[in-house]
Amino acid sequence: MYSLSGKRIWVAGHRGMVGSAVVHALASEDCEVLSTDRKTVDLTRQADVEAFLSRERPHAVVMAAAKVGGILANDSFPADFIYQNLIMEANVVEASFHSGVEKLLFLGSSCIYPKNAEQPIDEDALLTGPLEPTNEWYAVAKIAGIKLCQAYRKQHGADFISAMPTNLYGPRDNFDLSSSHVLPALMRKAYEAKVQGRSEIVVWGTGTPRREFLYSEDCADALVFLLKNYSDARHVNVGSGSDVTIAELARLVCDIVGFRGHIVFDETKPDGTPRKLMSDQKLRSMGWSPKNSLEAGIEKSFRWFIENVAQK
Repeated sequence: MYSLSGKRIWVAGHRGMVGSAVVHALASEDCEVLSTDRKTVDLTRQADVEAFLSRERPHAVVMAAAKVGGILANDSFPADFIYQNLIMEANVVEASFHSGVEKLLFLGSSCIYPKNAEQPIDEDALLTGPLEPTNEWYAVAKIAGIKLCQAYRKQHGADFISAMPTNLYGPRDNFDLSSSHVLPALMRKAYEAKVQGRSEIVVWGTGTPRREFLYSEDCADALVFLLKNYSDARHVNVGSGSDVTIAELARLVCDIVGFRGHIVFDETKPDGTPRKLMSDQKLRSMGWSPKNSLEAGIEKSFRWFIENVAQK
């Protein structure tokens, strides 16, 4: 077990959905959380990262910073997604090693797995088939991050580990319809249709793909658990263990938001991967499981949306 007591922990990306949830989860630990904004430390600039780590000397690092987005954003800006994620993770991992960081946790994404991987997806499915084309640039960057941690562990004995969260949602999610993921996009569409008195909302694709979702605070709880209890080269899936169709998700979101109109599926738009359910057996066997159901998590997320996004 890696004790967090008395440790200084840098959460890179602390203002994002996952990073802020990790900061909240660490509040109950006897540790000091370090953070910095983009104006002070630009993670795409090696000198900035090296100077920060050399100055602050954290004992542990959680690499939650990333350029993220939905299908439209990934498909429209592939160079941005692969370059920015590659350079950020390389800078943080390299500088962490040279500044003497004791432990580093790198966050990947479930999109690292092949498009047609056997379900549920075991960790060993990595690099066994072609990726989903709509987000392969982001996926390649995240795969490189896993391999980077494994390489530093193999060559230098660094205690660098990786976790692969499933589709996440929660407070501080991105609700911009041009770049958001499916759940926050559905929430915003349903809310705006409700307040504007519209009779329908349009959802991309056929509604048949199946997706797994995990509330961000449950993910953060799992990440802190791994930081304390896991040390191995193999990455670990972090998920809920169950999935729903996009059509089922859309109806659930509409029910929670209070939108009673029709859901229309635009089948001219891409579906993405047919199904993406990760096996959570490795993490559950270690003694961790999520606390929030999908419905409970969406209700909490919607309350945050109303208080922090809808009223502005």
